[in-house]
Amino acid sequence: MTVTARDTPVVFEFVAQTQSSREVEIRARVAGFLEKRLYTEGQLVKAGQVLFQMDRRPFEAALLSAQGQLAQQQARWEVAKATLARVRPLAQQNAVSKMDLDNAVGNERQTQAAVLAAQGQVRTEQLNLGYTTIASPLTGLSSFAKKQEGSYVTPGESGLLTSVSQMDPIYVNFSLSENETLKHRSEIAAGQLKFPPNSNFEVEVVLADGSIVPDRGRLDFAAPSFSPETGTFLVRAVVANPKGMLRPGQFVRALAIGASRPNAILVPQRAVLEGARSHYVWVLNGEGKPEQRVVEVGDWHDADWFITQGLRVGERIVVDGALRVAPGAPLNIVDNTNTAPPNTAVAAERPKAASLPVQKDPQKADLPGNESRRQP
Repeated sequence: MTVTARDTPVVFEFVAQTQSSREVEIRARVAGFLEKRLYTEGQLVKAGQVLFQMDRRPFEAALLSAQGQLAQQQARWEVAKATLARVRPLAQQNAVSKMDLDNAVGNERQTQAAVLAAQGQVRTEQLNLGYTTIASPLTGLSSFAKKQEGSYVTPGESGLLTSVSQMDPIYVNFSLSENETLKHRSEIAAGQLKFPPNSNFEVEVVLADGSIVPDRGRLDFAAPSFSPETGTFLVRAVVANPKGMLRPGQFVRALAIGASRPNAILVPQRAVLEGARSHYVWVLNGEGKPEQRVVEVGDWHDADWFITQGLRVGERIVVDGALRVAPGAPLNIVDNTNTAPPNTAVAAERPKAASLPVQKDPQKADLPGNESRRQP
């Protein structure tokens, strides 16, 4: 085949784990007896849907008592206001002492403050009564109930009733090592790798059975620092999950799509041989005879290999039967158009490539210099 260069998209693959984009714990906010569980465990619940009902009767009684105290304080305030209204004109006429006026003013203000305190108590009891009805704050998947009907629950750690996890969208978390980060940075500086603008990668999620989640996601978060325990930093993608194909805690494969290698040289992996110290390919010289050429290989790309150094555009290399080639040996040139993989670095009109018949059993071949071909 003839070596060509082209911009080649690359995909980075990671082992990832899903996480709920929002998970809330449903807790009791007041102490009392749990009267009813009103949802089916493990089912999807809607925002505002009632999950638990506590016994309301003690809180209804407390509210009535607070309302009675408020009415009593309001009556005292009315009396104090009426008294002050009678005393103030008399004080202006010096018919009563200034002390009597001060006492009337103080009593009116004191009863007014008592009314405000009683109103606050009524509001508190109304809130407590409302807390006996426990609803979900979001739409998500419910967990099992940690308290059963008839249990006495209190606020705090012992008041955990269940949890609800939002499923759409869902987070997909994976880690990037320091070595990978430095490698990508050096390749970008050398012009061998190009990231999308603002590193705005698309993320495709592949399940354990190989099926692909229909909706692609986007990167939305990268941790600012490396983890001292693992030497990696967290990267997170957010993925739409309207059908609930993904569940929190699920292990998946995340494919980051959007990068490319500009002017990259790709050759089939079967054309690259591995010697004692380096990789090499067979290059045809001007006379059409093979010469061994040391190359520097990069990453795999499907059935091909990126060549970072050692080959130039326009050179011809041996693809099939490279294990049996010897320096300067005559070659049988065959048309490789129909057998070469479509993603090799070949021009639109593929020329004839120097090749030999494929060796079916490379372990029995007479290899020069104890060389072997690296398998993907």
